[in-house]
Amino acid sequence: MSEKVIEISGINPLDLYGINESKLSVIKSYFPKLKVIARGDILKAIGDDNEISLFEEKIGLMMEHLLKYKQLTENNIERLMDEDASTGESKTLKHEDDVLVFGNGGLTVKAKTANQRKLVKESEKNDLVFAVGPAGTGKTYTAVALAVRALKNKEVKKIILTRPAVESGENLGFLPGDLKEKLDPYMQPLYDGLRDMVPSEKLAEMLEAGTIQIAPLAFMRGRTLDKCFVILDEAQNATESQLKMFLTRMGKSAKFILTGDPTQIDLPKRQPSGLIQALTILKGVKDISVVTFDENDIIRHKLVKAIIGAYKTVED
Repeated sequence: MSEKVIEISGINPLDLYGINESKLSVIKSYFPKLKVIARGDILKAIGDDNEISLFEEKIGLMMEHLLKYKQLTENNIERLMDEDASTGESKTLKHEDDVLVFGNGGLTVKAKTANQRKLVKESEKNDLVFAVGPAGTGKTYTAVALAVRALKNKEVKKIILTRPAVESGENLGFLPGDLKEKLDPYMQPLYDGLRDMVPSEKLAEMLEAGTIQIAPLAFMRGRTLDKCFVILDEAQNATESQLKMFLTRMGKSAKFILTGDPTQIDLPKRQPSGLIQALTILKGVKDISVVTFDENDIIRHKLVKAIIGAYKTVED
């Protein structure tokens, strides 16, 4: 049993520890065999020599990050835990290309789970990919990162993000504002991902110029989507005719990713889901891939995994 005292210098310890030591708790979770005590600008680690050495290395990386970027998020902590201090490269992922996008505030966006990595690989091999599974598994976020990467690499000329505005329906006219203001709440999850990955001023310019387009699924009718990276989110809420319409918009040089959760269909009871039909009809078609996410891919709050598991038990 060894003991190591680490001095926190050059930064405010609160920025490293978090309010009520919330960030330090995340850090500690990676070192369950160590006893870690924080006292102002002093961190004391007690335990195995190798564990202490790795802990000191990671704390050093986080202090460097804070000095450079002036902030440290849980996402940053996860990335730094996976990074080699001497090379700045990931220990668990083999290639630099595993970083999909270098986002805002030092954020590094990459595939974190086995099925997220599979989605990346399948999208690189196939022009049409279905990503299906429960909430919180990073399906949409990973897809958006792939789209942003493709645009930055000039592999496509536009990003088009769409989802069915199911909840609006006949009640849309009762909502305040113009059509954009009425529909924006349904598109918000797509905006959220983009804001992590594209600087705000640049994003505003791209949206204004139409380089990035966010629109309801119904607005895709009649279009040919070529030289685009197109994501249909919440595809389980597309009707059979809507999904067929969407799939047939695909131009010669387009990439399509459809994300959805077949267990969370918001369509009227007698209205079948187009996603479920498409997965059946297109099964085995060459150059179309399906990546199925599960509870092991959930990266939201730990309770999300527990909630989904509890509901699944009742449904089964």
